[in-house]
Amino acid sequence: MPLKTWIRRATAATATFTVSVLAAAAAQAAGTVGTSFPADFPVIEDATLQKPVIGFGAAVTTGVVTRTPVIFLHGNNDVPYATPCSPTNGKVQVLAQHLANNGWNPSELWGLGYQGDQCDLVAAQGGDNTKRARIGHTHQANVPDLRRFVAAVLAYTGAKQVDIVGHSMGATLAREWMRQDDAHRQVRRLVSIDGPHHGIINCSASSLNYFQLPAFGGFTPASDLCQEVGSPHTPFLRRLNGQEHGRSRHSEVAGPTQVLAIRNADTSFVYFAAQDGFFTPVPSIDIYGKEVDFSRSAALKGAKQLDLTGQGLYDPVLGTTHLGILQSPQTQAAVVEFLQPR
Repeated sequence: MPLKTWIRRATAATATFTVSVLAAAAAQAAGTVGTSFPADFPVIEDATLQKPVIGFGAAVTTGVVTRTPVIFLHGNNDVPYATPCSPTNGKVQVLAQHLANNGWNPSELWGLGYQGDQCDLVAAQGGDNTKRARIGHTHQANVPDLRRFVAAVLAYTGAKQVDIVGHSMGATLAREWMRQDDAHRQVRRLVSIDGPHHGIINCSASSLNYFQLPAFGGFTPASDLCQEVGSPHTPFLRRLNGQEHGRSRHSEVAGPTQVLAIRNADTSFVYFAAQDGFFTPVPSIDIYGKEVDFSRSAALKGAKQLDLTGQGLYDPVLGTTHLGILQSPQTQAAVVEFLQPR
């Protein structure tokens, strides 16, 4: 056999063997993302509900935590996995499972339910639906839960940093904790999926805003959550985006954390005055009664950005882009690529 032919075949065989080894390693690492914490993981009490937080994670054994642990944060009125009181939500667990299928060990994948299982919102059980916009669902009320959770994950896994993937309010909750604690060096990468960085349209002061009704959550301009994110000019968002005291910033990304902002660019009932699946549009007015374009609220200056369209296809229940983008194959692929070790 000529030398060149032998080298070519040997190289091809080596490449095939390498691919097989990598595939086998990925298959070995793949596991199931569950609906509980390990028995020896610290018990963290929800500061608002005064009962242990819910979430997911897996026991750590020698050598399994080789990647930066990833913490998944759901949005407002959501859960980390489907619960009896929120059976169609909890899709951050699906995204975590996608990472498990692509090389992450379940011990490297953690989810925090910072608003409980949502059973306190079920009217049949005496719940108050306006709690969706009240103090217990604000960033300020839930930062303490996230603070303790990150510390517990770092201590339990022995890692020095975490990655965070936040959908909707989960993204701004992560940013607010990082701002309060100057914790940017503890977060290697942050993925924001349709996060409300510059406010939400649901708090519109217009009388046509049906989200103000108790049945739709009570998102009145005076409600606690709307006072945080009902306008890009609230004190909360001005602090979060570094605009307090009249200053403006060329970047809204602080510290060494690398940030990817994935957003809907066509419609989203949280930001756009346009039909989004089940939800009809409301006037684009902030809590102060001023016309505001919220359509680019999910963008972040200084972050890598991915604009997606047609994401309502992936929300089989309501057909919304805001929920569909969390379940999108495009989002899944982007998260895997962005969080891969460099």
